[in-house]
Amino acid sequence: MENYFKGKNVEEELERSKIPIKDLPENFLWMQVKGGSKMTNLLSHASGILEDKTATTVVWTAAGVAIPKAISCSEILKRQFNIEHQVTKLTYKRVDEFWEPKLDGLETIVVKRQIPVIHIMLSVDPVLDVNQIGYQTMQGKKFWQKDQNSNSSKQNQPYKARKPFKQKKPQGNS
Repeated sequence: MENYFKGKNVEEELERSKIPIKDLPENFLWMQVKGGSKMTNLLSHASGILEDKTATTVVWTAAGVAIPKAISCSEILKRQFNIEHQVTKLTYKRVDEFWEPKLDGLETIVVKRQIPVIHIMLSVDPVLDVNQIGYQTMQGKKFWQKDQNSNSSKQNQPYKARKPFKQKKPQGNS
């Protein structure tokens, strides 16, 4: 690649109409998270919209390195407003990288990449299709709570003592 330099990138643009979540309401807040976005700015804007009840649904969208930031923002907002309904979808967007030649006689190289994209919908209102892939709710038992009705099978098993590791005896020349 020493005979090439990086040219332009052509990225597939994310569109509001192409969010792959079923039954999105007409009036939802779409938060597009970028790598350089400040979490405090994102969260204060989304919190203001939810407090004013301008929208009851927020969709967080991020691509590539911004995905962890979008997940963090959605988790913070979910806890702050006690939002009970979430739908998460993973997709890809296409990016074409153009590498231009430094020497005459070489052709331009086009590298086609797929960048992961996450869409996280948080809804105060119940979701119409709770059977769709990626749906989760905060209602009922939380994953960290123990089931009170049934005894766990691990609780009924006796503790088995572990055998200590066998150590190899050093082999000496004596």
